[in-house]
Amino acid sequence: MSGTRPEAGKASQPQRDKPWLIRTYSGHSTAAKSNALYRSNLAKGQTGLSVAFDLPTQTGYDSDHELARGEVGKVGVPIGHLGDMRTLFEDIPLGDMNTSMTINATAAWLLALYVAVADAQGTDRTKLSGTTQNDIIKEYLSRGTYVFPPQPSLRLTKDTILFTCSAMPKWNPVNVCSYHLQEAGATPVQELAFALATSQAILDAVKDSGEVAPADFGPVVGRISFFVNAGLRFITEICKMRAFGELWDEMTAERYGVKEAKHRLFRYGVQVNSLGLTEPQPENNVYRILLEMLAVTLSKDARARAVQLPAWNEALGLPRPWDQQWSIRMQQILAYETDLLDYPDIFEGSVAIKNKVEELKVAAREELARIQALGGAVAAIDAMKSALVESNTERLRQIENGDQVVVGVNRWTESEPSPLAAGTSAVVTVDEAIEREQVERLQAWRTARDANAAKKALADLERAAKEGRNVMEPSIACAKAGVTTGEWGAALRGIFGEYRAPTGVSGAAGATSDESLEHVRADVESVSTRLGRRIKLLVGKPGLDGHSNGAEQIAVRARDCGMEVVYEGIRLTPAQIVRAAADEAVHVVGLSILSGSHVPLVKEVLTRMREEGLSDVPLVVGGIIPPEDAAELRALGVAAVFTPKDFRINTIMRDIVRLVDKMPDAA
Repeated sequence: MSGTRPEAGKASQPQRDKPWLIRTYSGHSTAAKSNALYRSNLAKGQTGLSVAFDLPTQTGYDSDHELARGEVGKVGVPIGHLGDMRTLFEDIPLGDMNTSMTINATAAWLLALYVAVADAQGTDRTKLSGTTQNDIIKEYLSRGTYVFPPQPSLRLTKDTILFTCSAMPKWNPVNVCSYHLQEAGATPVQELAFALATSQAILDAVKDSGEVAPADFGPVVGRISFFVNAGLRFITEICKMRAFGELWDEMTAERYGVKEAKHRLFRYGVQVNSLGLTEPQPENNVYRILLEMLAVTLSKDARARAVQLPAWNEALGLPRPWDQQWSIRMQQILAYETDLLDYPDIFEGSVAIKNKVEELKVAAREELARIQALGGAVAAIDAMKSALVESNTERLRQIENGDQVVVGVNRWTESEPSPLAAGTSAVVTVDEAIEREQVERLQAWRTARDANAAKKALADLERAAKEGRNVMEPSIACAKAGVTTGEWGAALRGIFGEYRAPTGVSGAAGATSDESLEHVRADVESVSTRLGRRIKLLVGKPGLDGHSNGAEQIAVRARDCGMEVVYEGIRLTPAQIVRAAADEAVHVVGLSILSGSHVPLVKEVLTRMREEGLSDVPLVVGGIIPPEDAAELRALGVAAVFTPKDFRINTIMRDIVRLVDKMPDAA
């Protein structure tokens, strides 16, 4: 009987917990290519889908809109109409799938398309399970894919909540998303407080609508979920997640009177930190991702319901299927090869954990009280944005001066060449022809549909928006009538208007006493004196890329160095940027592009600068730019290219000053 386990041993084994949903955040190029990627990942053991949409889809534009130029299929899949959505989920039974959609301003529309596909598949809507992110406040604060002003946006969120709670009871209509807050520099306390303040704004909007009976409000609260971030300080992150759960339970009981414990459960999914992934020595990111995953899986009482991991090479570009497979395997090994799921919470009784959790809760309550004193999350958008910019400035300062160690970046930078990151095939490059082909398919769709049916459906959507009716059923009717993403967005823009969020730059405190800036300030003064006026830098965000953290930090540092800064925020056309450069008579134009659309957008900006007589004004570009693309940009006439490896912002400032110093006097 050697090598067999006694029956008594089996009885003594603890009951094993179920694994979390295993996902990867993915989608690019076309619906067909993304569908193939999804089916491949599911075959490898992925247990849920997490859909990435391209920027035109996220901001309610069709692929042939001026602002969509260069952005189609870059950071996600383009979905222009029901045909694209059908292709995206072809051969994937939606009744058997748990689908997370990272979509916010246009969440009602993408959910409508998803329901329309499910209807066509013959799937009972009550069987649909998944999540729409649908957190517009964090878009104003950190990610930038907002469209409408806050109040109409919260109204759309309310509509999706009420629709799903009735028609799709397994669906999570909102993922209050603190993930992007941390990516924007939020401290753990800010992440807790800002996310909870956002959840209050959403629940207050539902409650104040009067459309939910008091007896039904508990189940509505029970469908609200969260999407969080986990950084490398994984003990603090474990405590943050435990604090989140306790504060949510406290808030839902005291503020909203939710009686049933199951409706007060803190349910969350996670993507671990992408902000900390490094371009230098990118293979080190594998260890970073693993440690961050432990923060949201080790503690059973605060364990994520769904986990998606970035790929090790995301600081270099779009990951390959193999890179995503590596992230899937990491989750599978932890869930199925270790004994993690065999035990109750291993931190229960830890004094250190308890004390840290309490410390975070006290500080978060204080921060939350400050937000409420300003009138709540919507009224406090400006203040929260400025606070995030300040926190991110401090984070970068600590990395620059070495107080925060980043292995391979500011310490132990000597390295053997990495065979993993060698060559142009180390990341996926989206073919420029993808955009043209997508536009052709869109135009063919418009031609083939029943134009009168689409017009009628849009008119009913507009009436619903004006009359205060729930927009979900009219949106589903629009989807089935062949309405496009841009048409849906334009219809509601016409009713609700558009919004420009604060940049946070003017409100961020300056680094007036930072000695590390003194040499740069002296150079700025010297060159400004020679030119006869202060160095003026325009920081521009062309296209639809809403990740403005880098642009904000460049603008803040340039201001603190003594430059005059022109920064008007995100979502500008190349024409608008060049017009501003000419009107403001700037010395340097700096573009920040993180969506992969740097080559076409830079080409257009350079062409327009030449047409405006600005050929002598240097153009610099920053973003996630592969070496071969950087070489192409320089060949086009770009004066300097900065990527994540260029983390010392003072050095970037000195480079900009040197470029200006080459200009003639009185420029």
